[in-house]
Amino acid sequence: MRDRLSNAPQRCLAAKRPATPLVEITGLCKWYGEFNALFNINLSVSTGEKVVVCGPSGSGKSTMIRCINQLEAHQAGTIKIAGREVTPKMKNLKDIRCDVGMVFQSFNLFPHKTVIENLTLGPVRSRRLANSDATELAMHYLRRVQISEQADKYPAQLSGGQQQRVAIARALCMKPKIMLFDEPTSALDPEMIAGILDVIIELAEGGMTMICVTHEMGFARKVADRIVFMDAGEIVEVAAPEIFFNNPQTDRAKLFLSQLLGH
Repeated sequence: MRDRLSNAPQRCLAAKRPATPLVEITGLCKWYGEFNALFNINLSVSTGEKVVVCGPSGSGKSTMIRCINQLEAHQAGTIKIAGREVTPKMKNLKDIRCDVGMVFQSFNLFPHKTVIENLTLGPVRSRRLANSDATELAMHYLRRVQISEQADKYPAQLSGGQQQRVAIARALCMKPKIMLFDEPTSALDPEMIAGILDVIIELAEGGMTMICVTHEMGFARKVADRIVFMDAGEIVEVAAPEIFFNNPQTDRAKLFLSQLLGH
């Protein structure tokens, strides 16, 4: 097995472990065949906390958050959401996924359903809401992401930015306890990125617990309570934004920031 980065303990500055975490990851490991994609991941996220995960491509960022709601199954370690351990064979995995909203890079909307149908499907099937209640809820969140006028259109009739707003509203309709964002702006044209980030910032300011994988460092500075820096499947450094950006403690983080920010 290749040498791991974490022969030394993870650096963690101004980032105390929460007393009652909403999400608690302990010793998480994930393999694809012989490839060790995640190694000894330890992370706690408290209710209302905003955590931004960054790092080079292939560092395990997306794999880690996909393990939280078991879109990817882990082979070692534990994941707990609100005190309940999450495993691929658990009977109430569907209930756990209702509590964990996720917004993907590529929107993942049903192309044969209208916007309003995309939003009401989950609440009706999983939350057992009446159609009228689900529609009212969907319109509420479409207004919140400023796209209610598109309710009767199909995804193909929308721009990429509009589709991502729909995807965010769809996740919110499930009334999740935490939102996971997997590089939500990476598939968008540059002029659309700011609008999506503004929507996420508004959610953060409203108290939504979130873990966001992103390369948008200006957004990270503004919204994050903590920055988690990953490389080669490990958490290398955890710090408050002002410390991470102004005084990173590891050489790998310093190199990443110099390449990304140009200084």
